[in-house]
Amino acid sequence: MKSRSRGRTVLAALATATLGAALALVGPVGAQAAPAGPPPRPAAPASPDPTLQVHPLTAAPGPVDNPLKGWARFYSPGGDQNNGFPHSLTWGYFGLSEIMTSAANCGSYNWSIIDSMLAETAGYGNQAAIRIYMTYPGGTGSHPANAIPPCFNGNVATRADATWNVTHPDYDSPFLINALKNFIAAFGARYDGDPRLGFIHLGLVGLWGEWHTWPYDTDTGDGLPNYMPTDANGAQLVAAFDAAFNTTKVEIRYADAAGGAANSRDIGYHDDSFCFREGSPLQGVTLPTSLGGASYAHLQRNIATGTENKWITSSIGGELRPEIQTFAFRSWPNGSGTVDNLKACIELAHATWMINEGSAAYSPTDANVSAAVRAMGYNLTVGNAYFKDTAGGTTNVGVQISNTGVAPFYYPWTMTLGLKNSSGAVVRTWDTSWDLRTVQPLSIRAFPDWNVGSDPTYRGFGYPQYFQTSVDLAAVPQGSYQWVLRVKNPLETVDTDAKKLRFANTTQNADGWLGMGAVTVGTGGGGDTTAPSVPTGLTSTGQTSSSVSLSWSASTDNVGVTGYEVFRGSTLVGSPAGTSFTDTGLTASTSYSYTVRARDAAGNRSAVGNTVTVSTTSGGGTPTGYEAEASGNTLSGGALVAACATCSGGSKVGYLGNGASMAFTNVAGGTGGSRTVTIYYLTAEARTAAVNGQTVNFGSTGSWTTVGSTTVTLNLAAGSNTITIANPGGWAPDIDRITVSTAGGGGDTTAPSAPTGLASPSKTAGSVTLSWSGSTDNVGVTGYQILRGGSPVGTSTTTGFTDTGLAASTAYTYTVKAYDAAGNYSAASSPLTVTTSAGGTTPVSYEAEASGNTRTGTAATASCTACSGGAKVGYVGSGATLSFNNVAGGTGGSRTVTIHYLSAVARSATVNGQTVNFAPTANWDTVGTTTVTLNLTAGNNTITFANPSGWAPDIDRITVG
Repeated sequence: MKSRSRGRTVLAALATATLGAALALVGPVGAQAAPAGPPPRPAAPASPDPTLQVHPLTAAPGPVDNPLKGWARFYSPGGDQNNGFPHSLTWGYFGLSEIMTSAANCGSYNWSIIDSMLAETAGYGNQAAIRIYMTYPGGTGSHPANAIPPCFNGNVATRADATWNVTHPDYDSPFLINALKNFIAAFGARYDGDPRLGFIHLGLVGLWGEWHTWPYDTDTGDGLPNYMPTDANGAQLVAAFDAAFNTTKVEIRYADAAGGAANSRDIGYHDDSFCFREGSPLQGVTLPTSLGGASYAHLQRNIATGTENKWITSSIGGELRPEIQTFAFRSWPNGSGTVDNLKACIELAHATWMINEGSAAYSPTDANVSAAVRAMGYNLTVGNAYFKDTAGGTTNVGVQISNTGVAPFYYPWTMTLGLKNSSGAVVRTWDTSWDLRTVQPLSIRAFPDWNVGSDPTYRGFGYPQYFQTSVDLAAVPQGSYQWVLRVKNPLETVDTDAKKLRFANTTQNADGWLGMGAVTVGTGGGGDTTAPSVPTGLTSTGQTSSSVSLSWSASTDNVGVTGYEVFRGSTLVGSPAGTSFTDTGLTASTSYSYTVRARDAAGNRSAVGNTVTVSTTSGGGTPTGYEAEASGNTLSGGALVAACATCSGGSKVGYLGNGASMAFTNVAGGTGGSRTVTIYYLTAEARTAAVNGQTVNFGSTGSWTTVGSTTVTLNLAAGSNTITIANPGGWAPDIDRITVSTAGGGGDTTAPSAPTGLASPSKTAGSVTLSWSGSTDNVGVTGYQILRGGSPVGTSTTTGFTDTGLAASTAYTYTVKAYDAAGNYSAASSPLTVTTSAGGTTPVSYEAEASGNTRTGTAATASCTACSGGAKVGYVGSGATLSFNNVAGGTGGSRTVTIHYLSAVARSATVNGQTVNFAPTANWDTVGTTTVTLNLTAGNNTITFANPSGWAPDIDRITVG
């Protein structure tokens, strides 16, 4: 009937000519059950806690590539799964003979073809939807048209199909029924709950596994035999799927298949000719007869079987009819010609996802397609967050979530609360028991058959669902934080790039966390609860075009001050131990405001002291750069910060345009006048944008990961300026950064010489002391910037520096740069690698996810709330390995290695060739430990986890005694 995958051709002309007859004769819809009618509303949720402050959140357009909804693209081994219109699902077909490959044993299964597809799909951050078939008209190559397992030969009779040139098995054969039931049980045992799988079609029976064999079907008046199984035999297969899959959502083609055997089970439906019109006169094959549909239409079958409300608990999927995929949305929300009313199709079917290979050609910014995808499935918005602005100890946090999509979210994914500090780091998380599945659509469209109003009539259904939980802040240091919320995609345990479920809010971040508002955390109780005194006398001791130096008077404390926190605006920029700090990497001719607060060993923090505002100098003629994702910039509408490996700051701003905009703030204009602004951007297609109202054309960079640049001339005012990028009538490109030319040139533009002779005269388990030879400069060296692993960790006005707060027995690489008063920086010194001391007898911990470790095969880092570093490494074994590198062996000899791991089942692994058995932990979120004794050599060692014949547990970390 339809093309299913690249490289698989079908009898398209025959399909177009006969599809209506095929659907009409699969099982005519007669005088059966009456419509179910309007469903009763769910119970109203609890009311928000009146003792909590209300924090309204602003809605925004929902992401079009949220997990488990929208379009699914065909799987093509080795092909790019993330091109075309954004999506999160990949569709795959598999012949049963590709899995049941043994001619002698029907109970032998080779799952490699599915495993390969799931592994590759997960690597793109997507989930899969799959179907297994036995007859596939037009199938070629490794996906055969006839996929009857070889073990059926001599045991199951076959029937020739001259219309489609395929062979059907005898679906009523007891041998076949038993073999398929055993296969379904094994299928579920292996894949039910697999985070890589989103949806499974029952398949197996009929052409393309769609549960029809037209023209060899129940309509025997044409003189042709019926190849379909009896309802009783079909019901056995339906029951087997229902028993095998208790977590992963499964769907069947028709509500009346196998006598309606699926209708009382948690099995949804899939409409594989979604929103098409055919025949003369044209009739819809999705909408019911009351809306111009054919008697055999998908929703007419639901009406006839009283299952039109099955979507409340069971997912609805299918395929946008291939003949209309390339142009279906030109008339959105209506239809035209062979395209039926798409909005009505989505709203009445409550469709969550559809196969749509034609979406490869859609613009990622097509407003009509985006509107359709946002309507499909769930579209979740947090209307209000509820919490106390100042809290300590045990406190309550609540959220109110609304769903403006057409269906609920069908999986029990965990919702997690968190606290982000002023630097944007998540410092603490709490998993909740909140069930996202209870957030039902706020309104539903009534069928005309319900006789509750003219079409379209919408009825209230779900509610803004209120959730609340208590959290313990006792262990959280005093300070300013932001409450954040995220929904964990279980696929993140397989691949950290898994698509994040994101809310339709302006404060939704690309990392999955939704910002809900600021909170001040008080003392957690017990021990030292006295904060240091407020630092006073904050002043600027000097500035350049790119740096500001500060000093202040020391604070006092009842126990002792351990350091200070320096804020530029509301951003933490430094944590020095002493009473001075130099903030670097600033913009010339720009004003910055600073405050400082003190902290002690117990985590008590003082209030901030006085504010000092300092303007950097004008600098030389080098263009000044501004990152799009900088915290001081302003994003509006649906504009979002997203990770970008090819961008200068590691991030970019996307979803600009169609009402969403961004503004670069505090752009230095010097003395004012004309400036050349270079815009660094990414777009796979030509786009335009208004830059401070001036239209700028952006050519395609070839992909959404390739950075290009274009320039525009703007008149800037003296002092600080704002540069806004917008496009009210379409989409702008993604923005990496801008650079702004400096007027006048002149000044000191000569950088100092690079420091030489970098050395470490001493070190401890937690610190490294560095020294180097001084640089020279045409005017004079002002100071030095020290970098650890390429990131600045401090500055010094002398030729020495001590880096503190390090891990024992760990290698760190340092470089140093010199800078002058004009903000010119030298090249970096030669690197120096220093390994901290072992730290006495205290065991040294090594995180599995550390960047210096080596992973091979499928081994992957995944988030893990229960793990010490917030992450773990999973999928180790079956050929994949994890190696901890640079493990300190001291003077060498026998060491006790404690392995912190997670595994819901008993597993084993070889650790440096030694077999270690791991008892099961309570679940995959609970950390357990076991020990092994290893002989380590003096100096650095490698400890490798492997299991060539099975899976090892997930690894959190190791400690070496």
